[in-house]
Amino acid sequence: MTLNCLVGGVFTATESTTDDQAELRGLVDDLGRRMALARGASRSVEQRFDAELWRHLVSTGLHRLTSAAELAAGPTESAVVLHGLARHSAPVPIAETDVLGAWLARTAGLSVPDDAPLTVAIAECAGDQHGGNSLAGTATGVPWASDATVLLAVPAGGQLMVTVADVPILSGYNLAGEPRGSLAFDLPRARFTALDMAAAEELNRRGAWARCVQIVGALDTTAALTVAHTRGRSQFGQPLTKFQSVQHSLALLAGEVERARAATTLAVAAAADHGYGSVEADYAVTLAKVTLGQVVPTVTTIAHQLHGAIGVTLEHDLWMSTMRARSWIDEFGSATHHAIRLGRVALAASRKADTPWDVLFGSRFDAWE
Repeated sequence: MTLNCLVGGVFTATESTTDDQAELRGLVDDLGRRMALARGASRSVEQRFDAELWRHLVSTGLHRLTSAAELAAGPTESAVVLHGLARHSAPVPIAETDVLGAWLARTAGLSVPDDAPLTVAIAECAGDQHGGNSLAGTATGVPWASDATVLLAVPAGGQLMVTVADVPILSGYNLAGEPRGSLAFDLPRARFTALDMAAAEELNRRGAWARCVQIVGALDTTAALTVAHTRGRSQFGQPLTKFQSVQHSLALLAGEVERARAATTLAVAAAADHGYGSVEADYAVTLAKVTLGQVVPTVTTIAHQLHGAIGVTLEHDLWMSTMRARSWIDEFGSATHHAIRLGRVALAASRKADTPWDVLFGSRFDAWE
């Protein structure tokens, strides 16, 4: 059931007795927990690709869960995997491989390794070079670029030009220490496969969708760590949870996490029922991005306030979740970008004599087409 795909937060009272994804969720949680324990002794600010975890994902088929036709899995199953691995801050490009790279390669008819990690570099085109025979440009913030096969996606001339890039990578990192590389390219146009811009829109929507799901996983861990800390930490002879101000902060944190879960569950349901390329998914992913853009700063701020200085130390797990959420929310379109888009669609609907509330609440999708 789609409604159960993101369960498992610290505020979940009971597990659903009709959870069709319980077995998959248990497998992902077991892999994530065991590999997190193995990484604990060698923790560093700069995250390294976990080759051992990737081998387990390959052996279980989770690395290409939705892109392998024989597994008959879809967005609901993908959400379970992304959410579960994000809860354990798994340093592997699972979203980039399954939701983005494998789909883009299949759509463009490109050959990529079956078991290797993939990533997508959405580049800015500097224009045609050498008399129009080549494309040149740059891509920044490419996830796991040095550890994965890079699919280069270049919007140019009203088309999305796609190829497998074999170019030097300049290493970099996001706030959570995850690799984010940069690259420059000048490649023959003949190397690229041309897709229409609908593919570019779906690629970005898939990326935003995946990040929303992963953020909910990171926020679940943030909430669990914060509840555990305030229950176990005592001041003036009693646990922090006995103080009314702390209770209010935890209540606000809980409400915000569940708000994020509700919006993201809607996005998962829209993708599962209508496909990533649908107007329903466009609306739901946009709404989820806007909602999470409001939730992430509130939850991460409360979590660090209640933890105090210990929450930012290398030895503590909190920063790995909060900094991932902070970094992920700006990828594939910031919350501001999506909020502006939502507002423009609502205004356009009102000019057509439709009520903007129909757009905002998803009861009509005419304005999204």
